[in-house]
Amino acid sequence: MNKAVIGGETAAVRLARGAALGEVLDIADPSGSAWISLDEGVRASAWYRPAPLPDALALELPEESWLALALCHPDGRIRERALAGVAEHPALLPLLVVRAADWAGPVRERARQLLGEALAGEVSARTVASLAPLVLRVARRERGNFGLGLLDAALRRAPRELLLPLRTHPDRLLRRFAFRAAVEGGLLSPGELARHAARDDDAVVQALCADAALAAASTGSGRGGWDDVLEPLLGARNPRARSAGVTALRRAGRSERAVEFLADRSAVVRACARYVVRRHGTDPLPWYRERCADPADPAMPPGAAVGLAECGQRADADLLWPLLAHPAPGVRARAVAGLRILDVSDTERLLPLLDDPASGVVREAATSLLPFSGALPADRLMGFLDIGHPRHVRVAAFRLLYARGGVVGLRAAVALLEDPDDTLRMWAGQSVQHWHPTAGRRPGDPEVGELLDRAGHLFSGDALKRRMGEAGLPSRRQTPPVGPGG
Repeated sequence: MNKAVIGGETAAVRLARGAALGEVLDIADPSGSAWISLDEGVRASAWYRPAPLPDALALELPEESWLALALCHPDGRIRERALAGVAEHPALLPLLVVRAADWAGPVRERARQLLGEALAGEVSARTVASLAPLVLRVARRERGNFGLGLLDAALRRAPRELLLPLRTHPDRLLRRFAFRAAVEGGLLSPGELARHAARDDDAVVQALCADAALAAASTGSGRGGWDDVLEPLLGARNPRARSAGVTALRRAGRSERAVEFLADRSAVVRACARYVVRRHGTDPLPWYRERCADPADPAMPPGAAVGLAECGQRADADLLWPLLAHPAPGVRARAVAGLRILDVSDTERLLPLLDDPASGVVREAATSLLPFSGALPADRLMGFLDIGHPRHVRVAAFRLLYARGGVVGLRAAVALLEDPDDTLRMWAGQSVQHWHPTAGRRPGDPEVGELLDRAGHLFSGDALKRRMGEAGLPSRRQTPPVGPGG
């Protein structure tokens, strides 16, 4: 039984003992999960199974507590009778949403009728905000999409002052509903839509608001002009909004500004910038080559190096190799990524980057070297596993060593079993447990036996015996390591 059901069962027992609804349930829970837990907890509790729920007077319960239990009762007839009391207890409206997806037809139809009446006409922002997350959760059920229509209708006819607070609601699905209604109702200016596209962390809201803002600006409808729309989009942190703004520069007659984004940190923004620049009649490749010509330029944007590779030729690698020594870590990392895009590699020149002080550079170097892991010097990589090296160096070296498989991969994994980093140590342990001898190798390698012995605490006796057998080695009786007092 999961924690939510256990929590709901505990709440049900407390309600049955006379506790008020607000004492045992987080009525203001923005996700609505507390009501679903109560519904599941009441049905899961054996306390209610022997007999129908007694009436409120017999148990001396507050009417609201009794109704909450009755609305979740396993007996559908009790649930149906309890629905009539919700009108006098608005705090129980969330259970009306739950019952609108009930598996019993009479309960479901009556609950839907009452829910439709509750959401008809003028409803407060607080009511919509409190019910909407639960409506969206219940909508995932087989019969739960009824509430979506009611919620959509309520938001579409809602006044501006009701919708606007929902723009910052923690539930992203509710924010999507609110923004769709606001866009269709013309409640937000193009500038406001652009600012929301730039600030919201949900990709759907970003796209919805950016598209609506640009559509309004291009047709001249709404308040404000291109300046109100473009500046928030071009300055957005999320690449979706920035790319929309860059693409719109052409429609706004400001294609020359796209050059500013040719070295953007996002690949999609760089691609949009190149599209606009080309449509303006300019080839972006010379711009990239010029920016990458001086390998010591401290003002070089990192995106210029990878941008050159994205639209350049293999010969442009001659401009990227010197950038591996650039003082800015971002430039070094993007240069490595650019060489990989151009399908140009030199393991001797990339291998020293595994000891770079910047983790991003090491990560890119390891990714580029991974296809050649079998040809890399194992002893040198094993040296990078030493505790004297930073964690990102040890991680990269282990990636490359374990990719080789065989005794080299096992040797690297066993070497990290005592690493001080918990995550790296766990990764090494799992790698040892998943290790199998490489096909085609001569069985009976004594080093494999020694390594498996050192890692014997990770296996059961039978599992270790099987692994030894796979390697062509006799099984050995394990002697547990001696503890501090042994």
